[in-house]
Amino acid sequence: MSAPAWAGELRERLTGLLGGSVELEGAVLLAGGASKEAWAVDARTAGGVEELLVRRAGGGVIHADTLSLEEEYRVLEAAWTAGVRVPRPVAYLGELDGREAFAMERVEGETIGRRIVQKPELARAREALPGQMAEELARIHAIPAAGLPFLPHADLLVRLEGELDTVEEPHPALELGLAWLRERLPTRRAALVSHGDFRLGNLVVGPEGLVAVLDWEFAHVADPAEDLAWPLVRAWRFGVDALRLGGVGEVEPYLERYRDLTGREIPLAELEAWEILGNVKWGVGALTQARRHLRGEERSVELAVLGRLAAEMELELLHLLERAA
Repeated sequence: MSAPAWAGELRERLTGLLGGSVELEGAVLLAGGASKEAWAVDARTAGGVEELLVRRAGGGVIHADTLSLEEEYRVLEAAWTAGVRVPRPVAYLGELDGREAFAMERVEGETIGRRIVQKPELARAREALPGQMAEELARIHAIPAAGLPFLPHADLLVRLEGELDTVEEPHPALELGLAWLRERLPTRRAALVSHGDFRLGNLVVGPEGLVAVLDWEFAHVADPAEDLAWPLVRAWRFGVDALRLGGVGEVEPYLERYRDLTGREIPLAELEAWEILGNVKWGVGALTQARRHLRGEERSVELAVLGRLAAEMELELLHLLERAA
């Protein structure tokens, strides 16, 4: 595979940052990521080879409150300082061929959700993941918000209503979900730093479990129950629907571990309301992503498929609303 057009810019930026001259020995675009590019880059210095992952802006964003790459890098630095399991931040790189980017340590492990829930060799990891996920969320929710003043504090329901309006076609199930949430979503806790997309697919998983938390572009300040409920959404179980926590475990032990670490009591019944929110959020996100393709902003089969997947979230949402009634 030929080197990307911005490889020369990257080499210049890394020279000095890594302690002397740098030669790039490879740059491979990794699969996955609907709005950002991820490149595996090997950078040779006098001290050896640095295995890096370069995260670079794609053609658009999923939600209106998506962080810039510079802001995301600052959140990654704060998470690293707070002891969250994240790749080591290396440098914010500015723009590479017109799109901003940053570099971080490249860590080894599986990130594809369907493989994580099915691979026999990850059976031990699946046993460990519920407790480890609770532990990382406890660390994330302890990151001081004062050091990240740019994080959005927007009313999530108002934002989702506005984004759904941009779709310019009726989606009654999502409208019903938003109306239900306006009346019933609990909002009594102090807002904390939240990851915003904490689920399988954004976690690096090895044989012993969780290795690192990735993709901080949706970080914001919110009720911690939003993060806790997000991996319960059926779409993130990757076909193992019987295990409500991301296709790897039961919800109760996960909640208990989080409560033991933080002192926050979040009843399962309340978390189910936030699960309804999660399905609305992903349904709206899938539709707005598809519009990037339909409007010609970024032609992509992946984006087109996301639009079709929104119907799955709508059906799940109706089942959840019926159960809640």
